[in-house]
Amino acid sequence: MPILFTISCSSEDTELPKDIYSFEKPENFPEPTYTFENNPVTKEGFELGRKLFFDPLLSRDNSISCNNCHQQSRAFADSPLHPTSIGIENRMGTRNAPALANMAFLPEFFWDGGVTHLDFVPINAIESEVEMDNELANVISKLNGHSEYPTLFQRTFGIDSITSPFMLHALSQFTNMMISANSPYDKYVRAEGSVLSTQELEGLALFEANCSECHSGELFSDFSYRNNGLNDSFTDLGRGCITESENDHGKFRVPSLRNSELTAPYMHNARFNTLEEVLDHYDNGIKDSPTLDPLFRDEENVKGISLTDDEKTKIIAFIKTLTDREFTSNPIFRNNE
Repeated sequence: MPILFTISCSSEDTELPKDIYSFEKPENFPEPTYTFENNPVTKEGFELGRKLFFDPLLSRDNSISCNNCHQQSRAFADSPLHPTSIGIENRMGTRNAPALANMAFLPEFFWDGGVTHLDFVPINAIESEVEMDNELANVISKLNGHSEYPTLFQRTFGIDSITSPFMLHALSQFTNMMISANSPYDKYVRAEGSVLSTQELEGLALFEANCSECHSGELFSDFSYRNNGLNDSFTDLGRGCITESENDHGKFRVPSLRNSELTAPYMHNARFNTLEEVLDHYDNGIKDSPTLDPLFRDEENVKGISLTDDEKTKIIAFIKTLTDREFTSNPIFRNNE
């Protein structure tokens, strides 16, 4: 059964579906990991979270919002002109900003899994020196002194003074609703009238044979941390930054492939500009290192995923069936200020 928090809409919302502010689990998805019992989605909370998402007030100098690195047309990934995130004063980040979708279903967040609950994800960007370069206390002070936010928080949460947990809850309500589950592939597996072409179906079979051990399930990730052979030494330790274990050096979270047609460049360091380059890497570009994933070893030798050009074309054709244009054009995620 789907999970549904039904919120009645005012007369102003008559052009939108009545359940527009409800969280509903797609039929083909796993159960969500988010703790909705502590923070159910409401119309007021969603709209407050949306306002915060687009507001540069969260940054120290009022120049950078969440939307700067997470744009709806790109499935809430960054512009291809920004291989790594760009913060205040044009400061360059070290990693490619990941796309935002299906956050309610993820067990951990960021390339290194350094955050384990969605409510705490925004803190990373707010307090990062190369992103918003702010402090939570300063953000809360700015919100409490704002002409609109105190009234909005009081209406949403019934509080007289804004505190950081409520700000984070509002942002989570907005991002929890970023569900991408209406791609041609989804409608195909749910028998909703979508038909995949012969090339796409052959690509699906090739994908299942060669890629699904890591990109598994309906979210197209097993959420493990793996070294996929991008480098033979590491300036960014990845998961090793979190665990402080040499065994995790150079390992990064397996990303979902949903909407990947729209989210180039690829990999944590924005190494590849096209899906063709990604498959070429797995075919013949893997570099050896002590933590290289066992999938890419044959006894003592490095091995790739051998694919012909025709097979790569078919796999890419399938990956493009994971593109959800309804998600990237959904008006509820647009800035309406």
